[in-house]
Amino acid sequence: MTYTIKGKTGDWELVIGLETHIEVLSHSKLFSGASADYNPGVAANTQVSMIDAAMPGMLPVLNAECVNQAIRFGLAINAEISRTSKFARKQYFYPDLPQGYQISQPAEEPPVVGRGWIEIISDDGAPKKILIERAHMEQDAGKSFHDKHPSKTFVDLNRSGVMLLEIVTFLDIKNPENNGYITSPDEAERYLRQIREIARATGVSNANMEEGSMRCDVNVSVRKVGETKFRTRTETKNMVSFKFIKTAIEYEARRQIEIYESGGEVSQDTMRYNQDSGTTSVMRSKEDALDYRYFPDPDLLPLIITDEQIEKIRSEMPELPAARRARYMGDLGLSEYDAGRLTESVEISKWFESAMGDKPARAKSVANWMISELFAHPEFEMKPADLAELVDMIAAGEISGKIAKDIFIKMLDGESGAPREIAERHGLKQVNDTSAIEKAVAEVLAANAAQVAEYKSGKVGLMGFFVGAVMKATNGKANPAAVNEILREKLN
Repeated sequence: MTYTIKGKTGDWELVIGLETHIEVLSHSKLFSGASADYNPGVAANTQVSMIDAAMPGMLPVLNAECVNQAIRFGLAINAEISRTSKFARKQYFYPDLPQGYQISQPAEEPPVVGRGWIEIISDDGAPKKILIERAHMEQDAGKSFHDKHPSKTFVDLNRSGVMLLEIVTFLDIKNPENNGYITSPDEAERYLRQIREIARATGVSNANMEEGSMRCDVNVSVRKVGETKFRTRTETKNMVSFKFIKTAIEYEARRQIEIYESGGEVSQDTMRYNQDSGTTSVMRSKEDALDYRYFPDPDLLPLIITDEQIEKIRSEMPELPAARRARYMGDLGLSEYDAGRLTESVEISKWFESAMGDKPARAKSVANWMISELFAHPEFEMKPADLAELVDMIAAGEISGKIAKDIFIKMLDGESGAPREIAERHGLKQVNDTSAIEKAVAEVLAANAAQVAEYKSGKVGLMGFFVGAVMKATNGKANPAAVNEILREKLN
């Protein structure tokens, strides 16, 4: 199934390329010993070294852990790791870039992370490999604040020099019919969520779009269904929301289609996205594009990576989200949806596995409770052992599902104690005594003689009425299975 957009002159399809930047977790910056912590609680310009501030004579020193993080991410996306790579200076001026250039890895040279791929679910529900051209290391810039003063801009260099990993998807111009690229807004979101999952699972990045530690430049072009050549693309810069990225792709695609169908040509522009209107507009044209004038950085030697270094990192790699999802579905019998929800983060997966413990039979019940109840109350810090006890009590017939929810609500409201303790405190244990249930059934049938007659005349749907009445009479404590069995025996 191909994602298409209907135009006045026929159907069009999308070609999408993404350049995703993730900020890499490390104690210090890419080329200096200054702390890489620049969260909002840190005072401005307090995590800045002489190198970050571009003081004369200061020489960069490559952070080995940043290199290891790049390799770690590369292995996670099935990529080639370059044994030799180089750094270059990308020239441009901006107030929060004190050097007047950004140290990066040029496109014409092999980056640390070469060709790779990740797998997503395509729009037709089948697995699809998205090809990645490269992931290269570069410095982040500082941050400008334009809203602190009516006529002045303030600059915070705490972020300056923090390592970015730029991940670029691959469009094979020589083989435009290959299906290794993103072709719909939904596929773009799935790809980016996979990047985020991998970054978090490997500990490479927090990859938090809301905080800016993951951001994306979106390249979009359109072509008629059946065409094999790529048309002109535009690039929408610095997108920091899955929702806005999808909206920007949809709007930009329709804008380009309208231009073509009106007899015009799309120009290769850099676009900005307006969140309020959900539209894109030209930020600069190709003629106005920056000439970065890359040249080799004379202060940095080529980076040499050994086989031993790669294999050591490979041996320490954690289980990745895709493998964990497959394990949950294959070994535990969870649905694709449940497995996907439980692998959204490493923390969620660890919590689930802690609650399941060494009892795989708990898996489905624990998954159901997490997804339907716990995810709805993210502020509630329930212990995995408490959920395990709750589902065990249901499985053992000690409590019903309804009583379990009553106990959960009491815990949600702040009542102390484990589920079994709360159940005993409030007398919430399930009634399994058949003589007590038979007595309640007899009372309900005696009080509803007319309904009994109707049931016996063929209105078997009244069984639900009788079950509800017995459960009400026992304050919801009667074993539902026993209630149904005794009612069928008495009524038939």
